[in-house]
Amino acid sequence: MLDVRRVLLLVEAAERGSLTAAAEALMITPSAASQQMSRLESEVGQPLLYRLPRGVQLTDAGRALAERGRAIRRELRGAQADLDSLATLDEGTLRLGSFPTAGASLLPLALTRFSRKHPGIRTTVRSALFADLVDLLHTGEVELAMLWDYDWNRVDDASLVVDHLLDDPTVLVVPANSELLEEDSIGLADLAGHQWIIRADNHPVAEVLRRSCRLAGFEPIISYESHDYQEAQAMVAAGLGIAIAPRLALTNRRHDVRLVNFATDVPAPTRRILLARPANRTPTPAAAAMADVLHAVSQKFTDTNLHLTQLGTVRARSSG
Repeated sequence: MLDVRRVLLLVEAAERGSLTAAAEALMITPSAASQQMSRLESEVGQPLLYRLPRGVQLTDAGRALAERGRAIRRELRGAQADLDSLATLDEGTLRLGSFPTAGASLLPLALTRFSRKHPGIRTTVRSALFADLVDLLHTGEVELAMLWDYDWNRVDDASLVVDHLLDDPTVLVVPANSELLEEDSIGLADLAGHQWIIRADNHPVAEVLRRSCRLAGFEPIISYESHDYQEAQAMVAAGLGIAIAPRLALTNRRHDVRLVNFATDVPAPTRRILLARPANRTPTPAAAAMADVLHAVSQKFTDTNLHLTQLGTVRARSSG
């Protein structure tokens, strides 16, 4: 196998007419250049240069190899240009994983900001359940994934680097004309006699409801199992029951329901929104840039209470 660096030395010598000039161009000493050329000639088994009193002249073998060397140099320069473009975020692809409620709240703003700053980057998003998102990270099918957890099921995976983006509190969903809106404060224990709309198929928020109600001393009475949050809101609006949900899941709030914060002295469970990446892979420049954007967007949601004003969350007595 030929040493590429020696072949490139031959190209420089051919173009500059001397080993000394080639050595200067490649920032090595003339003696090192002479040694490397001798080794290249040994590798190919024939002379490549005629050493003249002033400079060098290529043999037929030298001309043939130098021509190949120029093609190699072009490819290497092209490869460097590609890498520079990726490093400067002029082009490339970013693969993200997410889940529906993040995809309906945080992610659109983050994607818009990212695409404005880095229009040359193509972004793809895979929406999946928690376990599938972790698998996608492990297989490398996504570079970053937004995850979530609660106190009782913290993400504990040494193969992942996990950053906390924000806390997403649980809120109560009630009809717009609910008497509960007249209460000074609401705790789960106050809701023992109500019927509940719950998420179907062992959805995480169903576990949140059951755990929370049991801690409050009662078993929830389930009147309907919904398959998405819009359906749950519709059933609440129809008077079939009340519901709980993470606040970010209610970006598209119906006009005929209200969201109520639980009493601060008996807070409902809060889920953490997380950003994860494989621990054994260095983030690409695009992934690192998206992580910064997601942190900034999450901070905006937290600092300005944007989610509260957009979602129409009310405190007791604020809407009748």
